[in-house]
Amino acid sequence: MDKTAAISALQKMTYGLYALTAAHQGTQNAMIASWVSQVSYDPFLVMVAVHPNRYTHALITRSGCFALHVLAREQKGWIRRLKDPDPEFKFLNIPWEKGVTGCPILQQCIAYLECRVVETLNPGNHTLFMGEVAHAVRLSTDEFPLSTLDYEGTYTGKQ
Repeated sequence: MDKTAAISALQKMTYGLYALTAAHQGTQNAMIASWVSQVSYDPFLVMVAVHPNRYTHALITRSGCFALHVLAREQKGWIRRLKDPDPEFKFLNIPWEKGVTGCPILQQCIAYLECRVVETLNPGNHTLFMGEVAHAVRLSTDEFPLSTLDYEGTYTGKQ
């Protein structure tokens, strides 16, 4: 297989860009996640892929919970913020509260889903956390979600 061609093709796949939050024993973090999908209707299950070297990975593993936030196109600037290495900076001057799972819930988003991990898979270099939706809220009805089409970069998972 031509690895360069595969990476080039994978860069053309489109995804939503989500804020993924997790917390455990008083520590919390947020990151941008793009490899996200609904995988079941009954029960409601969503899946997120996270590289094991991410701080959020450890928090999800320890707590068994995560929250996904649908960001609006206008929140493109959050990408840089949530890529910052300082967890405290990520939450600075952003309204949030602790959700029913204990995960930080960002109040400025289109919608959010709080999930409890029901299965963890390790098919490659990312961990797939499959979570059952424990709580969900839609906060906005007229904004367009942020996606990789709104972002100049691409993430192909290479670390």
